Amino acid sequence: MMIRLRRVTGPRRVSAKGSTTGIDRPQPGTGGRTIISARYARSSPVRSERAAGSVAVRSAPVDAASARLSDRAGPAVPARRASDGPRSIPPPGPHGGDGSRLAEALGFDPGSILDLSQNLNPFAPDVGAVAARHLESLRRYPDPSDAARMLAEAIGVEPERLLLTNGGAAAVAAVAREIGGQVRSEPEFGLHPRGTDGPVWRSDPHNPSGVLAGADEVADVWDEAFYPLAIGRWSAGRQGVVVGSLTKVFACPGLRLGYVIADDVGRFARHQPQWAVSSLGLAVLAELLECTDLAGWSRAIAASRVELADLFRRSGWQVSAADAPWVLVRAPGLRERLAQQGVVVRDCTSFGMPDHVRVAVPDSAGLDRLERALSRLSNGSNP
Repeated sequence: MMIRLRRVTGPRRVSAKGSTTGIDRPQPGTGGRTIISARYARSSPVRSERAAGSVAVRSAPVDAASARLSDRAGPAVPARRASDGPRSIPPPGPHGGDGSRLAEALGFDPGSILDLSQNLNPFAPDVGAVAARHLESLRRYPDPSDAARMLAEAIGVEPERLLLTNGGAAAVAAVAREIGGQVRSEPEFGLHPRGTDGPVWRSDPHNPSGVLAGADEVADVWDEAFYPLAIGRWSAGRQGVVVGSLTKVFACPGLRLGYVIADDVGRFARHQPQWAVSSLGLAVLAELLECTDLAGWSRAIAASRVELADLFRRSGWQVSAADAPWVLVRAPGLRERLAQQGVVVRDCTSFGMPDHVRVAVPDSAGLDRLERALSRLSNGSNP
């Protein structure tokens, strides 16, 4: 089963103003290709041009930040711990993020896993370093008022219309408990309600196809968890209820930061416990908003998505690459084969697509490691 993708046409109004990523617009003499300049190496080590039509990259020295990224991507095949017998690959979870569980089952160091089953911003700031500067907040009870005001200002909505939640999943749950609803069509994100009537829910970009909603599409609840990374701005500003996930934007699933935007947002707040968002998460959010570069991150993800899709196509698999920070690959059995090399991709059985995997766009070091893993598979070599 393949999802038919319909790409949205027309301008996207992605501004380059204030971009710090070093992703420049196509320049004369480049054949329309995007240029990633040397200053971008601070967030992701630069890559050589792989094939005709791929992203052209200027060379730059490998600095300490690049070395750390390479270490994070891990070796081509991570070493296993001693085992008393054969190890089996655990079945996939319903939502990805299976890296730690797979590492335990296969005897890998969890830090050596390249987890492409979870879709996080590969170019986000180092949230661990930011959190380390705010550990004193752990001694205070949470007060979300300042952080909510700052996020509302960044998104461009009135503070009284925004509710901070304990992650995007909590935002979805609060809205679903209050108004219920139904999905427009299947497949769709698994946490959306599956009623037979009521408000219509739609993820944008659509999960799992990755296709952005057309200008003529309507819904009552818009899940914009991946919208900022796909389009380069916080929200489409549509009528209805919006749920979002800062977990994806800032690559911090452990902090649990999400939000709801609605005219009557107070009715969703009653479905949250007191002190729903941690003091550390609130303190970190204020600093993360100051260094946010949605336009730059979106362009970097789009460029890396081209390379990611090209890797799989060169290996002979059918790829669907739309607008989201991932690609869909028709590749039965690929999850199990890549897992043996410490690379995790998202099995799509829960979407009703058992022959597909969803692969998150990684940073440059992750692309290099994935290329080595796919090369080993093509050569018939598997550890």
